Amino acid sequence: MGKRESTRARLLLTALELFEEQGYEPTTVEQIARTAGVTPMTFFRHFPTKDAVVVEDPYDPMIAAIVAAQPRGLPALERVCGAFSIALAQLGAEEDEQTRRRIRIAAAHPGLRAKTWEGTQATQLAIVEAMVSTGVSALEAEVATGACLGALTAALLHGGATHTGTLGAQLRAALAYLAPDREVSTDAR
Repeated sequence: MGKRESTRARLLLTALELFEEQGYEPTTVEQIARTAGVTPMTFFRHFPTKDAVVVEDPYDPMIAAIVAAQPRGLPALERVCGAFSIALAQLGAEEDEQTRRRIRIAAAHPGLRAKTWEGTQATQLAIVEAMVSTGVSALEAEVATGACLGALTAALLHGGATHTGTLGAQLRAALAYLAPDREVSTDAR
């Protein structure tokens, strides 16, 4: 990991710790930067706003590319679910834990919940555009993507912050509910 990535990771972990200890609102960018050993300007080089630490989603381009790479002969819903499953399989233990922490923080703050919803809309747009670029109708792409994102959101809000298994397993189980012929693991319920 290079210096830039290391600094960003340190800022992220520091911010999450402070948000958990003293709450999102009372925590300032200045506190985060000082605790992480950097300046506020350095913080803003990595995160455009304080809320970006919690709601920023770096996965949209990756998921859209995976969707576009799925076999075109598959139904749209299967393509989107498959792409999410592939992306989830790439989550490591550290990302799993950070995501759980971010969910807990966002769920407790109305403004962050709204920004998370905006992020979900951006994810949907990226996936729909990828699907449409491969010949899927806009409506079919919207329905398939909306169904998958709905399942993932439900799983995250249902127990993403407290579930004992991996977050990826829980999210894959939620996607399996969209395909009646797939078995849902009882470990992820």
